[in-house]
Amino acid sequence: MDGRKRANIKIESHVEIVQKQDQRTGELTEGYVAQILTKSPTHPHGIKVRLETGEVGRVQNILEDD
Repeated sequence: MDGRKRANIKIESHVEIVQKQDQRTGELTEGYVAQILTKSPTHPHGIKVRLETGEVGRVQNILEDD
């Protein structure tokens, strides 16, 4: 699913984010959304979220839980 639309992301969604320091390398961090930080309905680089682990980044992929 598209991580650039706020409507696609819910609290506790399983996502992959790119953190600020990893933007050049594109390294992704996997986790569960604790808080949605972007207020606008869309963002071209991904909606900014805080994971349950405290890491902050922009959603690149929304993963499907089985």
